[in-house]
Amino acid sequence: MMSEKAGSQGGGSPEASGVTVSDIQELIRRKEEIEAQIKANYEVLESQKGIGMNEPLVDCEGYPRADVDLYQVRTARHNIVCLQNDHKAVMKQVEDALHQLHARDKEKQARDLAEAHREALSHSQSQGLSPPQAFAKVNSVSPSSPASIAGLQVDDEILEFGSVNTQNFQSLQNIGSVVQHSEGKPLNVTVMRRGEKHQLRLVPTRWAGKGLLGCNIIPLQR
Repeated sequence: MMSEKAGSQGGGSPEASGVTVSDIQELIRRKEEIEAQIKANYEVLESQKGIGMNEPLVDCEGYPRADVDLYQVRTARHNIVCLQNDHKAVMKQVEDALHQLHARDKEKQARDLAEAHREALSHSQSQGLSPPQAFAKVNSVSPSSPASIAGLQVDDEILEFGSVNTQNFQSLQNIGSVVQHSEGKPLNVTVMRRGEKHQLRLVPTRWAGKGLLGCNIIPLQR
C-alpha cells in the first residue's frame, strides 16, 4: 500500500560522483512525504480508541476485540513499521549525500588551490625564462659608507635601484637623480650576487666621504 510506494522510492542511493543539491532536496522531500504518511497512519490508530502500536487486539478472554477495526489497525501498524524503515534508509541517504557533497566541495577547493598554485608557479617560471637583466654593476664600496652599511658589495649587479630598472635605465644620471631626491629616505635596491637575488635597503646619506652613497657604479653593456 502506502509503504510500497515509499519503499520503492527509498531504494537506491545517489551516485557518489553525481550528487547535487537538487538530489538532496529530492531526498528531503521524500523524507517529509514518508513522515506525513507515518503521521497519517498514527492518526488511523488514534481513531481506533487511541490504540497504539503494542496494545493487544484480543480481549481478556482471547477473542478479537469488537470495539476496533482490526483490519485498519493491523494495516496501519504494518505501514508504520515499513515507513519507519523507509525513513531510516532515506535519512542515511541524506547523510551520505551531504558527506559526498561536502567532500566534493573540499576536493574542488583543493583543485582550485592547486590550480592557482600552478598558475602562480607557471607565471613565476615564465618570468624566470627571461629574468630581469642587470643594467649596472658595483665596482667599489667604501668602508663605513651608506652603501657598505646597506650591504652592497663589489661585483653586485644591479637589477633595480629605487624606481630605476632595466626597462627605464638610460644612463648613470638616472641613478644620480634618484639618489639626490632620496637623501635620508630608504631606497629598495635589488642586486644579483653570485647567481642569487638580494633585496637591500639603501639610505643615501651625507657621510665622511664623497657623495651620498660611498660606492662606484658602472653601467653594463648588454
